[in-house]
Order: sequence, then C-alpha cells, then structure tokens
Amino acid sequence: MANPSCVPTSDPRYADLAVPGDNARFTPRPEMFVLATTTEEVVAAVQSAVDSGRAVAARSGGHCYENFVADPRVDVVIDLGRMNRVDWDPVRGAVSVEPGARLLDLYRTLYLRWGVTIPGGASETVAVGGHLLGGGYGPLSRRFGIASDHVHAVEVVVVDADGRARAVVTTADPRDPHHELWWGLTGAGGGNFGIVTRFWLRSRGAPGDEPSEALPRPPANVLATSRMFPREGMTPAAFRTLVGGYSRWHEHNSGLDSPYAGLYAGLVLIAGQAENDPGLSAILFLHLDGETPDAERLLDGCLAEMTAGVDAPAFDTPVTREPWLASMTGLARAQDGSGGRQKIKSAHLRRSYTDDQIDALHEHLNGPDHPFESASVSLQSSGCATNALLPGETAVSQRDSVLRALYLVTWREESADEACLNWMRRMYRDVYAETGGVPVPDENSEGCYLNFPDVDMADPRWNTSGVAWQDLYFKDNHARLQAVAKNWDPLGVFRHDFSIR
Repeated sequence: MANPSCVPTSDPRYADLAVPGDNARFTPRPEMFVLATTTEEVVAAVQSAVDSGRAVAARSGGHCYENFVADPRVDVVIDLGRMNRVDWDPVRGAVSVEPGARLLDLYRTLYLRWGVTIPGGASETVAVGGHLLGGGYGPLSRRFGIASDHVHAVEVVVVDADGRARAVVTTADPRDPHHELWWGLTGAGGGNFGIVTRFWLRSRGAPGDEPSEALPRPPANVLATSRMFPREGMTPAAFRTLVGGYSRWHEHNSGLDSPYAGLYAGLVLIAGQAENDPGLSAILFLHLDGETPDAERLLDGCLAEMTAGVDAPAFDTPVTREPWLASMTGLARAQDGSGGRQKIKSAHLRRSYTDDQIDALHEHLNGPDHPFESASVSLQSSGCATNALLPGETAVSQRDSVLRALYLVTWREESADEACLNWMRRMYRDVYAETGGVPVPDENSEGCYLNFPDVDMADPRWNTSGVAWQDLYFKDNHARLQAVAKNWDPLGVFRHDFSIR
C-alpha cells in the first residue's frame, strides 16, 4: 500500500501542493511532496532522500521570497504545514510550537489560553518555522525584542557525516553540548543545518514554571491612528522633510529606556501608477501600547514631531482604541500581501537616509516607468528592545538599528518580470549608490534582513561594493555560523542559494 504522506507527480493532490506560495514567480515541481505530521516522519523522509541521492528542502508556510524551495534542483519537498500544534511542555517549562503553526493562530492560542505572546510579525499566513529561524520582527519588538530572542530550545532533524538522519534537541543553556546549534538556529534563516520540527518558547529570565509566566504579556489595548499624504502637493522638498523627520525621530527615541518602547510605526511610501493610482504618496501609521502612561499625549506628540515642517496636504484617521488581539488581527490582514509575482529587498537603518537617498526614492516612486500593479517602500520601527542583546548572543547580528526598510513590488503577468525586476533593482541601486548599490554595514546602515532574502546581494551586477552577501546578512557572525554548518551539516544536505556553506 502506498504511503499516503508521499505525493508524487502522479497523485491528484500534487497539483494543489504545487500551487505557488506567496510569491507566484516560483512554482515548486519536485519529484514528490512529503506531508509530514511528526518528527519521526521527517527523519524518515530525510533518510530516504539521503539514501537515494535526492536533494531535499522543507517548507512551513510557503512565504519564501526567493527560489529556495521551488528550485528545480530540489527533488523532495517536506511540507510541514500540518505540524501546527501548540502545547505547554511542563518538563521544559516552555511552550512547544511546531513549525507549521501560522503566526496569527499562534498569537490567538498563546493569548487566549495563557495571556501571553511573542513579538513576531503581523501576518495571518506566515508560519512559525521560517519566521523564527530568521529572527522575526513585529509590532511588539521595540517592547520585547526579536521573536527568536524567546526561543528556549529547538528540535531539529540533522544528517551526520555517515549519512544518518536523526533528531536532536538543542537548547539555550550554554552547558548543552549542542548549544552552538541552538545559537545558529536563532538567526541563520530557514534551510540551514537541518529541518526544525519543534520550537520551545520561553523568555530569558522568565520567573516561573507556569505558561502565563513563560512569555511576555501584550498590552490590553492599542491606540492607533494614521496620517495620509495625497500625491498631489507632495513635492520633492516635502517628501524629503517627511522621510527625514520620521527617520530622525526614531534616531532620538529608540533607546532601551524610551517612553516610546510600546510604539510600532510605519511610513509607507507608495509608488504612483499610470492607471488606477490610489492618489496617495505616503501613509504614516502609529500603534501605541494603550497602557503606556499618557498614551494619548505621547501619540499626538510623536505624530507632530515626525511630520513637523512637512509642507504638503494631509488628513488623519480618528484615534481608535482596540483590544490587543483585535488590533493584531487587523494589522496582520492589512499587511499580508495579495499574492502575485513579487520582488522584495530590505535594509536595516542605523540613522536616517541622506537627502540624496530620499531624493532617489522620490524620483523612482514618482517616475513614469511603472510596469507593476503596486510598489512601495516601508520604513518600520525598530530599536529599543530589538537592540537589547549583543550581536553574538543570538545569530541575529543587527542590534543597532532604529528602522527596517522593506522594498516591495508586485505584478501579475510573467511577461512583466524583467521590467519590474529592473525597476526595483535600479531604485535600490540608486538609493545605495554611495556604497556600491547595497546597504554596507557602516555608521548609517546595518545590512539586510534575512527573512526578506534577495539574491541580487550576491550578484556582482547589482552589488559592486566588494562586500559579500554573507556580510550584509550575518556581519561578524558569519564565521561562527560556518562552524555550525561544518559540525551539523557536514555533507551539505541542506542547501540553497543563501545557505551557510
């Protein structure tokens, strides 16, 4: 009898599993999918792939922005989507989470069962697996740090030098002989070292052994408002004032002791469109912990400071106060993409863009050569607790940034691929013209964000800085990550274009 968890190309279920994920540019076409539900099934699937010489990859939510899982070289895709259980583990005193759990489902479970959460991203469809392995930022990160800062232990399927697949558990305890593997799994990104089948979540220094004490408690409610800037009247000078003022506010209000640690802000710069243009040049949104002392005054004050001197029309949405989970749900649904073909780029900012960089953004976002459905550059709050740990305490090396920049372009037709990709590449290159087309770590920038991988960073046509892509994503942690890979994936079983070699 055939194994029902194995889905070869002849199986009618194959077509559904081969539907592209969030980025429709990449369609997986492996020899088979394996629908794993247990760690033992993952071990068996990996062992079978190794024994038969087949290349293997895993996916949890299908949100990879590059062709790491759908790569034609991949023969077997292990789908972890049905491994989505969330439970309390009294032995480890931590919440056990499988990699297929979706972020919003995880937040609901953590909060409604135990009144806690983790500071991960706002998404209804992104799964825990890849998100935690790349760090994971979200609306509560300024208050509670990066999501992977709360990973207490990891169960991962690895392959030894003799080709034997097995599951190991590695923990945050420095006395653990497998501790370096835990460290690598807190920021090296998905598809490295092995396949994670379980995380245990517990905050550093959590005081007790109850689930209600193991992780942070989110605010009871959230204040929110936004300011909209129409395209008409948004001159280059006003645009420069807006982007510069917003960014400099974060430079001055992102310390560990900031009264704005409970703030999550985003400035979304919207590209104009030849047809059906929404008429907006920028949206500035603010979400503030409603339990912050003088929350209303702080919200009004930061909005005024961020937009001071902007000589352009604007209108505000009313200030609302929502329960935390309702606010998170709305934000997740608003931020999740609408699918389509996509290209994404990123940067960590230690300080504001220069005027020349802001002018480059304005020129490209408002230029005539727009072949896409939508495009934007979003500057999102970082700093405060995201910088509480030193760069070597976890594998996430960017611990001195105040903003994260997300560049995103979306289109529908394959025939527009070249034009849309080139538009995005030119804009990014021109923003970082002074540093070889990429955000070289220096006094202004801190490299790129691994959960938004961009293979252009390894392409000498677009990265002329002389700085390797590994240094943009991992900085000084790269050599240590290479040692982890040498010890835990000596045969190079788990490989993709951005894997640790």
